Amino acid sequence: MDLESHKLEAFTEAYSELESTVSGLNVLIETYFADIPAKQYKTLTSLKGVTALGFDLVRGTKTLDLIKGEFPKGKYLFAGVVDGRNIWANDLAASLSTLVALEGIVGKDKLVVSTSCSLLHTAVDLVNETKLDKEIKSWLAFAAQKVVEVNALAKALAGEKDEEFFSANVAAHTSRKSSPRVNNEAVQKAAAALKGSDHRRVTNVSARLDAQQKKLNLPILPTTTIGSFPQTMELRKVRREYKAKKVSEVDYVEAIKKEISKVVKLQEEFDIDVLVHGEPERNDMVEYFGEQLSGFVFSANGWVQSYGSRCVKPPIIYGDVSRPKSMTVFWSALAQSMTSRPMKGMLTGPVTILNWSFVRNDQPRFETCYQIALAIKDEVEDLEKNGITVIQIDEAALREGLPLRKSEQAFYLDWAVHSFRITNCGVQDTTQIHTHMCYSNFNDIIHSIIDMDADVITIENSRSDEKLLSVFREGVKYGAGIGPGVYDIHSPRIPSTEEIADRINKMLAVLETNILWVNPDCGLKTRKYSEVKPALKNMVDAAKLLRTQLASAK
Repeated sequence: MDLESHKLEAFTEAYSELESTVSGLNVLIETYFADIPAKQYKTLTSLKGVTALGFDLVRGTKTLDLIKGEFPKGKYLFAGVVDGRNIWANDLAASLSTLVALEGIVGKDKLVVSTSCSLLHTAVDLVNETKLDKEIKSWLAFAAQKVVEVNALAKALAGEKDEEFFSANVAAHTSRKSSPRVNNEAVQKAAAALKGSDHRRVTNVSARLDAQQKKLNLPILPTTTIGSFPQTMELRKVRREYKAKKVSEVDYVEAIKKEISKVVKLQEEFDIDVLVHGEPERNDMVEYFGEQLSGFVFSANGWVQSYGSRCVKPPIIYGDVSRPKSMTVFWSALAQSMTSRPMKGMLTGPVTILNWSFVRNDQPRFETCYQIALAIKDEVEDLEKNGITVIQIDEAALREGLPLRKSEQAFYLDWAVHSFRITNCGVQDTTQIHTHMCYSNFNDIIHSIIDMDADVITIENSRSDEKLLSVFREGVKYGAGIGPGVYDIHSPRIPSTEEIADRINKMLAVLETNILWVNPDCGLKTRKYSEVKPALKNMVDAAKLLRTQLASAK
């Protein structure tokens, strides 16, 4: 990371202090996920009591030049040439030539072949993937295969090269480079054509909000939810059985229709202003879209840890991305036909799809992101054509892709925000574009969030104890609609009407009345109906209480 001099000095002092304690032990300092800046490298290689140094040479290609320039004599180098962050087969020939060059610098007996980081971030074993397409499978390596690659490279370095293994690796790389499944010329041309524009909507946000208000006729402090409603056991069972072909398509559609109708009636009962269909047909906010986009493939058992004991199964983006047909229009149009209130179309944004997938490593990430953005743009425009006037494009993972070092952050934010704008630059002024973000510290990227130019942003606020509001207290001007979450959906606790009203009042102290929305922090998928119902009722009651108070104050 960007470390100031006093922090680097702290490392030097700490290891000097530790030197006598670690005497007789082999201490390996392992770093990963980025290049090591020259100043940090100098500190690291001068630390006392250290026997070996490990570097990520997949994401840290510039570190390689520093090692070639100077490496401390007599120390071991753990060369992280096998990627621990992705699921692609290693280019063994390229890795071997890197290792041979390093051997010349550090000596044969001081070089250790390693992964770039721990294998926590990759799936466990390809052996478990019996249904995966054979050609695509040959391009992959999960954790177990990466261990085999490390051993094969170490043996080749010692003069015991497994020619058959290396030849199969070359064949797999050749097939991946030339495969028509990877390359789609039309998609590449469309993505290349994006470079000339920054894809902003023609009218500014305040004029758009006026046009939208004339059409939607919402009260002040409009209420909405983020998207998902509780995913009950029965619902999961229906989806599972439909996938296993135990339930016919007609019966499946009927079951989902029933669930949507229940969710719509519930929201109308509570008098929520902008409705959602509850997403009963969706398994996961990225997987659902990945399954319907070309260029994606799914593993059966490629689980990785997300946080705590929660695991996810990321899609694998192996080729150029396009949308063969509409993905959400059927369900959104159906839901809109059940109510006279505005029904939000619900989409996952391109940056979140990218950051929550295993991404192809044969082109820059931003190119893949632009391709996904064009696919989502098609969906946005189809929703609009089908009478959906409020469309939410979630970018929950926007901040997750932020590089560790400040010098690289502006470039990432520039293409990430641009990708979001691509998705909705073609809609009419009267179509209201929402986005949603959750569970990150947004204060340091607030200007990029404003630059996304969404009409309304709903954003996590309660769980982080209202840290978000501090940025507005410090004078950041925000002119679009904004809904900082009024209660934490990750807790089973039901907030009272007074508590929510108190939160809204804190928001009104720093935000204009005419731009403030009232909503929970996040989707309700993980909660029970016994928790959701009273919480939403209290949320709407709080909004109504404040409307009355504001009207009498006027």
